[in-house]
Amino acid sequence: MLASPVNPSDLMFVRGAYGVEPQLPQSPGFEGVGIVEASGGGLRGKLFHRKRVAVLNRAGGNWSEYAVVPAAQVIPVSNQLSVEQAATFFVNPATAWIMIQEVLKVRSGEWLLQTAAGSSLGMMVARLGHSLGFRTLNVVRNEEAVADLKAAGATEVVVFDPAKDSVDELLSSIRGIVGERKVRYAIDPVGGATGSAVVKELGHQGRMLVFGTLSEQPLQLNPRTLMTQQTSVEGFWLGNFMNDRNLLFKLKLVKRITRLILDGVLSTSIGETFSLDQISQAVTAAEEKARSGKVLLQIGN
Repeated sequence: MLASPVNPSDLMFVRGAYGVEPQLPQSPGFEGVGIVEASGGGLRGKLFHRKRVAVLNRAGGNWSEYAVVPAAQVIPVSNQLSVEQAATFFVNPATAWIMIQEVLKVRSGEWLLQTAAGSSLGMMVARLGHSLGFRTLNVVRNEEAVADLKAAGATEVVVFDPAKDSVDELLSSIRGIVGERKVRYAIDPVGGATGSAVVKELGHQGRMLVFGTLSEQPLQLNPRTLMTQQTSVEGFWLGNFMNDRNLLFKLKLVKRITRLILDGVLSTSIGETFSLDQISQAVTAAEEKARSGKVLLQIGN
């Protein structure tokens, strides 16, 4: 292994709150970049030998000097990508692209509403909207995130902290921006009061993808809201989506993501970098609410 980021999913995994149960003793780390040193044979093993690859470790274990994974869980990455961008190549960039363009198929000129928009993935979605021509309505908890989102190309930004602000204020702000037509597309990794409010603002045949549980609170909604507007709330998990796709789709996806990373649209901002023996400091830094950029573990040369 060369490097691995500290993602929210990793921290949930450590706490036992992720969809995959740790098999103790266990090293975390779902994402990263490494060099294939040996394989158990097979065509992929031979093709990937000595190649630098993105390591999508579905069982966790990338926060280590070495990791053993099935060949299907590594993807060769372009030499044009830095170690930092290769280490963060897949989870956020692929999730952003697939949710927006492969699942929701958001068209130019449409509104997309996203919560937790100040995150690394949220910034990518804002840049993607600016690049592809759809409008983004971004909900954040802190005023500090507004300027960065605007610089990334966000159309509108709304500040809402469920601990201090009322849901009615959020709904009023959203309606003031998009009008009576409401929004047709939304993505939410928060749940709780924030995600529940977004469901109410979905227009006719609107769709919301749920891809996280940051608030650790359930969605609360009236079934009639879904009935009268014919809206839907769907779950999205990158691993499940990729399991159902063939190799050709994956190769095309890698090529597209590489280009968008190099263009700066799906690139990851790196904040602090730590070594493996500084893992406690790395996790602490990743938990800081005012943190800017992804925390990265630098493992090998």
